[in-house]
Amino acid sequence: MNNTSFFRGKDGRNYLFPFILVTSLFALWGFANDITNPMVKAFQKILLISNFESSLVQFAFYGGYCLMAIPAALFLRKFDYKKGLLVGLVLYAAGGLLFVPACNAMAFWAFLIAYFVMTCGLSFLETTSNPYILALGPEETATRRLNFAQAFNPMGSLTGMWVAKKFILAKMDSRNEEARQALSLANPEDFAALQQSDLHIVSRPYLILGLVVLCIFIIFFIARLPKPRAADADTLSTGATFRKLMKNKRYVYAVIAQCFYVGVQIMVWTFIIQYAGRELHMKEETAQGYNMIAMAIFVSSRFVCTFLLKYFKPSLLLTTLAIGGGLFTLGAIFVHGMAGLYCLIAVSACMSLMFPTIYGIALKGMGDEAKLASAGLILAIGGGSILPPLQGLLIDKAVWFSGLSSIRFSFVLPLICFVVIAAFGRWVGKRQEI
Repeated sequence: MNNTSFFRGKDGRNYLFPFILVTSLFALWGFANDITNPMVKAFQKILLISNFESSLVQFAFYGGYCLMAIPAALFLRKFDYKKGLLVGLVLYAAGGLLFVPACNAMAFWAFLIAYFVMTCGLSFLETTSNPYILALGPEETATRRLNFAQAFNPMGSLTGMWVAKKFILAKMDSRNEEARQALSLANPEDFAALQQSDLHIVSRPYLILGLVVLCIFIIFFIARLPKPRAADADTLSTGATFRKLMKNKRYVYAVIAQCFYVGVQIMVWTFIIQYAGRELHMKEETAQGYNMIAMAIFVSSRFVCTFLLKYFKPSLLLTTLAIGGGLFTLGAIFVHGMAGLYCLIAVSACMSLMFPTIYGIALKGMGDEAKLASAGLILAIGGGSILPPLQGLLIDKAVWFSGLSSIRFSFVLPLICFVVIAAFGRWVGKRQEI
């Protein structure tokens, strides 16, 4: 990799240092995403709430992405990249620090507010960082720079999973929901003390995360970051661009497909703990270990699929992966025991390239409209806020025939998501040269 050409702008400046700073953020939001998924089960156990209620963690978390994506893009059009990053970092830090009063109040709604504020910041960071990385150097190496930066996201994800496993799930009181329910009836004061202790364990990593992000905010505030601006920044009409995007069927269908993809990813990685617990009677800490295996498979499969893109059209590979994901999901629904869990883990291999592939299909040939169009695809992350609570509701309420538990039946929602993604891939393959 030639740093001189890879990070040098048209003005002759070397952008290596700002590239390193911004790339660190990719790992930072990966950490937040994947320390949070296991918290759905943690809050259910601590507060003795339903699967639907506990999955509101994902509603609040990914709702922040959904609500803030378009405002972040509009902010970026008016101000420079550094201001966008600073707003994202201060909201991210504030969300982490809000876990302290939420813990003291022992109020679930307060934790949901903390998650929401945190991901409003993450939405700003993602919407700003991707185009900024593209701008930090020659246009001909922009895609390589972004792919390199994105490689650090799974590292943050695996670290978040490990912290959740070792410093939250493993340190919480080992009593299950039935024992906790009995304690709440027999001795409410001891149960309240147990809840407070476990909530402190949950909150501590988020507090530390908030402080770390606050330090990173100070570094970015002090740092002198270049201010590359897109040539279209002052000429494109937001309204005209939006109307043009709404007439672009490929883009609209891609946003829908992305919404279902993010939904299926969050459902699979959130409820694998419940699946292992209910079907195989695993402890949460052990089940989280299998979640980490799924993430390792996800990362490895991304490299394999990236290689395969040299030989297959993106739409064909997307369709094939969606069909594979659907088949493995059927295995998780209908196959009993460890084999069913292995099928659920294998789904991650099929999900690995879906987000960037859909992203690339949507933005191909966009030109000047790409910045606002990109915000629409970040908004689609809101699928992760809607579908997990629906799956939680199915786990709580579904009644099916003998031999098929509600947790396994609930994976019909991920199956539907893969059908939608496969249909999108097939549509693109038949109508577009992608």
